[in-house]
Amino acid sequence: MSVVIGVLALQGDVREHARALESCGARTLSVRRAGELERCDGLVIPGGESTTMWRLLRAFDLLEPLRKKIEAGLPAYGSCAGMIMLADRIVDGAAGQETIGGIDMVVRRNAFGRQVDSSETTVHFDGAPLEAVFIRAPWVESVGAGVRILGRVESGDREGRIVAVRQGRLMATAYHPELTGDHTVHRYFTDLVRQSKDEE
Repeated sequence: MSVVIGVLALQGDVREHARALESCGARTLSVRRAGELERCDGLVIPGGESTTMWRLLRAFDLLEPLRKKIEAGLPAYGSCAGMIMLADRIVDGAAGQETIGGIDMVVRRNAFGRQVDSSETTVHFDGAPLEAVFIRAPWVESVGAGVRILGRVESGDREGRIVAVRQGRLMATAYHPELTGDHTVHRYFTDLVRQSKDEE
């Protein structure tokens, strides 16, 4: 089944996400305007800086339209800052910082430390091992009953920290799968979008 997956193109690794999605058989669209959401069967919210992303969403009049589309069932995947944007609640946010919301979780901003603390480690995503790149990454402090944990840090001083989740048609990772050649996460999301479209 052919699907169109938008990549929010205000910040972050837009081209890298698009290439990964296309390798999984999806068509892609860069999204900068609310009207472009109507052409999308799913949406990727890339990494970047979550406070800047929030302000850009406000400036481009995208925050409320995105909330409405996600509430209406648009599948969405957020990586790193995108995970923060899909969280219902955040810890260590900037004053007044808002999110799109949708996933019943509490996310801590910059939990893995500053840029110099960036790292790469093996994690399992829904049981599949992959190399995960963490850059000023968040982690999930807690989740509600409806959230499925897809991955945790498996070793080191952050062992057990939640770094991948799914709730219904929404999913998020604390890491950047678009920066590796492994398309496991993008394939999972593309399949989720196809399944959601098939259910309509």
